[in-house]
Amino acid sequence: MLTLPLRLQPGDDVRGAVVAALLASGHRAGFVLQGIGSLHVAQLRYAGQPQATALHGDLEILTLAGAIAPDGAHLHMSVADARGQVFGGHVGPGCVVRTTAELLLALLPDHRFRREHDPRTGYPELRID
Repeated sequence: MLTLPLRLQPGDDVRGAVVAALLASGHRAGFVLQGIGSLHVAQLRYAGQPQATALHGDLEILTLAGAIAPDGAHLHMSVADARGQVFGGHVGPGCVVRTTAELLLALLPDHRFRREHDPRTGYPELRID
């Protein structure tokens, strides 16, 4: 396992940035071990819901973790709003960094991840090669 610290800039999309970082590293499998920072938009899909819910405002990333493949990421995140209310769920596209996001990626040189549709779940699930 190799580690890659990553700082995202204001305006970056979290999902897109972690997949881009994996591709730029030349690796084909990775995990976000943890992330902190701030967002001004979070797109979280709550458990059992078909669509993401957009949260707007000054949001702090409390936790961020998940698997990264060249064809996509499966990330979960918890955020707190300006009142300290916490929300968490599956990270959708459109989670936009407000000031910074600081992440630690684990790159797995001996593996290849990809997302494949699983008819049992209805979602693109992790395939490990």
